[in-house]
Amino acid sequence: MSKTEADHREEPPAPATGRRRSIDEDWAATILGLVLLVLVIAGVIPTGLVP
Repeated sequence: MSKTEADHREEPPAPATGRRRSIDEDWAATILGLVLLVLVIAGVIPTGLVP
């Protein structure tokens, strides 16, 4: 590859470095399950609704 070809090659865009956090579906399901467990233990969800 010649020097001119290397100079004109496009570089991929740099990843964003912001502090944006994304929760994938595994963590979302874990958090939801823990919230439901706490609600059942606290008595907010009646026993008849829990199989």
